[in-house]
Amino acid sequence: MASTTLRTLLGDYPNTLALKRGEIASDLVGFAFDPVKVANRGFKRVVREGAFDVAELALVTFLQAKAYGKPLVLMPAVVGAGRYQHHCLVHNVERGRLRVAELAGKRIGIRAYAQTTVAWVRGILADDYGVDLDGIRWVTFEDGHLAEFPDPPGVTRAEGRNMVEMLLAGELDAAIIGTDLPDDPRLAPVLPDPHAAAAAWGGRHAMVPINHMVAVDRALCETRPEVVREVYRLLQESKAAARRDAGAPDLTPFGVEPNRHALELIIHYAYDQRLIPRRYAVDELFDDVTRVL
Repeated sequence: MASTTLRTLLGDYPNTLALKRGEIASDLVGFAFDPVKVANRGFKRVVREGAFDVAELALVTFLQAKAYGKPLVLMPAVVGAGRYQHHCLVHNVERGRLRVAELAGKRIGIRAYAQTTVAWVRGILADDYGVDLDGIRWVTFEDGHLAEFPDPPGVTRAEGRNMVEMLLAGELDAAIIGTDLPDDPRLAPVLPDPHAAAAAWGGRHAMVPINHMVAVDRALCETRPEVVREVYRLLQESKAAARRDAGAPDLTPFGVEPNRHALELIIHYAYDQRLIPRRYAVDELFDDVTRVL
């Protein structure tokens, strides 16, 4: 019987299943896993209610939580595979071809303004394709995870509407859709040859974009550092138990240094998009316990 049980939010992924199924255990730490299967549905409770001791969290959500003084510390553990984002900006080909150079003034649907996938795509559009993000008519469907961060002026809310239905009906010109992108032949990427573009981007940056890492309650780090270290060890064991093809890139890197460049870039994107008030140094995201894991 573990001596400490942690309220935990963690999605179902190949690298977390061994831990969530109880195939990996510890005498020191046990987990009361939230029943949610899609972790992002619990992110508001992480940052608004402090409902968890250990929680998967989107990176932009974590950065905003830090900006608003939430007592969270980043753990250098990626959960959910990193992925390239170039294919996520889609349009309805039945309504004609939409080119990157034509995005000015267009209506682009996004789940939430501060969604991490959206921040990656906007950063790529601005830095690599010269798109003026302020010239786009953004349409959101949900409020952000942080209650303190409302949609910026000029953003339209389509509460209760379906983003894909609006895109297919011509009420949106494009949309940024992540893992729930439907397999519909009418939806095609806006960026030309997105897989080649993603490969070239990955070659330039020497990393794959990451969306979710693990956050820990600051009080746990301060009062029970040995528990935090044990959580990290168990996450590493769970990752090691997942099958990975020989020679395949590591899409769930652990450690500060393997994640440093991805964190630097998402901080750059988030700051440029006015999602956070300043550019944080990567080391600021961690504390003395998690920085050396």
